[in-house]
Amino acid sequence: IYARRVATLGPMHPETIRNGVNLTYSLWAMRLLDETRSLGDQLRPAARQTLGADHDLTLALNQNLASTLVVNPEHTRDDLRLNQHRFSRHRRDQFLMQNTGNELLEAETIMQD
Repeated sequence: IYARRVATLGPMHPETIRNGVNLTYSLWAMRLLDETRSLGDQLRPAARQTLGADHDLTLALNQNLASTLVVNPEHTRDDLRLNQHRFSRHRRDQFLMQNTGNELLEAETIMQD
């Protein structure tokens, strides 16, 4: 579906971004972490530019990417720091209030060790 949306609507269309975010979640759920991160890194600029940094889909995409860092033992502390940098205090707090997942808190705990 995502590839079809890119071809028909273009990569900046909100529906394309929504399908891409859904695909990152599906890839993450199958533990295809490198693919999740690769697609997420491609989607992030379009989501931020088209929807804005505080949009639910942009935040969900960032959460998916943060989750890949937490569950993948191959990622380094530098990867975690880079992802933390991508979230401002406001966006992190807003996201955590809206979701029950603790992936970002886990990532911050790992970084403090």
